[in-house]
Amino acid sequence: MDEECRNCPALCEPRTQVVHGYGDVGADFLFVGERPSPEADETGVPFAAPDTDSNGGTSLRRMLERLALCDARSPPDRPELENAYLTNLTRCRDPERPPTDEEVATCEPYLNAEIRMINPEVLIPVGERALEALGVEYTTTPVDELELPAAHATTVRGRGFALVPMIDPRAQSDAQTQAWLEHFASLMASDYRQTKGRRER
Repeated sequence: MDEECRNCPALCEPRTQVVHGYGDVGADFLFVGERPSPEADETGVPFAAPDTDSNGGTSLRRMLERLALCDARSPPDRPELENAYLTNLTRCRDPERPPTDEEVATCEPYLNAEIRMINPEVLIPVGERALEALGVEYTTTPVDELELPAAHATTVRGRGFALVPMIDPRAQSDAQTQAWLEHFASLMASDYRQTKGRRER
């Protein structure tokens, strides 16, 4: 992964750093957001955020801790993840705007490389933009049938992967957070592995 990537000139100037994926490279669960958060731009760790924001929403880290996918004792800027990998559609952040479709397309080879490297069983698109991108690529479900909040806390069978969409944690109500956690915990307890020639670890 290129730490000095200059492929998107308009994103290079305002970014603090390139934020590539982070976590367990043998993970079954791969979380994909739209772009780095402000905290991720500072720390280099995708989805870095305060435990709660001013709107009362939670953080992905706190949700991962509740699922025993993140060690609660690990430092905020270097979470210890087990069976989870975090990444985004784009690697760089402009604080003033979301990435353009062209910028998402330019970053797509990085995401594809991570998905091939990790070879997860379950993809978790976080937010509408990630759901649309992963839904088009990895399911046969029409995009207009893959929308949040309706798809939140559901399992969508795809081509080699299951998708479990999630509303951005910072925008979730307490009930939505609990519903997703219960659904995902049930999935983790099931025989979720696909028959796609998974490599031995």
